[in-house]
Amino acid sequence: MIQITIIFSVQKNPKTSSKGLSMALRNNDVNHAQTRFLLALWALGGDSIRKGELMPFATRGSERSGDFQPIIEKLDAAGAITISDNEFSLTASGLTLLNQHLLDQEFEYDSNVGARTVNALLGWIRKQGKSDLSKINDQGEAVAPIDSYEEFKRLASKTFDQLNRDYNLDNFVPIYRIRRQIGDRVTRSQFNEWMLEMQNNDIFEFLEGSVEDSSFDKIEDSITTSFGKLRCYAKRLNN
Repeated sequence: MIQITIIFSVQKNPKTSSKGLSMALRNNDVNHAQTRFLLALWALGGDSIRKGELMPFATRGSERSGDFQPIIEKLDAAGAITISDNEFSLTASGLTLLNQHLLDQEFEYDSNVGARTVNALLGWIRKQGKSDLSKINDQGEAVAPIDSYEEFKRLASKTFDQLNRDYNLDNFVPIYRIRRQIGDRVTRSQFNEWMLEMQNNDIFEFLEGSVEDSSFDKIEDSITTSFGKLRCYAKRLNN
């Protein structure tokens, strides 16, 4: 049985800096704020949640919606969330990240916590039960690893189409985004093998070029062919 310990203590509301960013978010509290944001998104349904509905749930004390912008950008870049028309959705990678943060012994609430947050945590615990939380879907439920090429092909194609549509990528989707969206349902080596098989079957064409910010981890999450060529983007060849 999974156990999550919630530690409650009372502190004064964090002061706000001259730049408008709360001191809590400036002083080594990024993971805490990420956890609150992801938990709020999950508790509200996890799919197409408007910012105006989400932020009152995620913020605390004197924090403001704008304080979370760097955190939102970081979660988006990591593939933990998707954003479309100012609506937020939680990905499988985001659910895995939320689980990791909630099980972290260092995570605790340092101010009064309302019933809404406590009920969200209770909902999370009840949803997971005895499940293996390393494998969870977009509804926060346990799912089995992908164990066949055909299943992977369907999911990779669906993921490509979703990313292409949500981010207006003009059929030029970064491979690292596909990898992160699929998450831990396949190993890194199996992802590479099946993606290359999809290219061999003329479903995808992999293209050169670097990721948008030349980030090492995004390049690492791209694909290197058997000839040692780095490929960072996928293009759909058939529908």
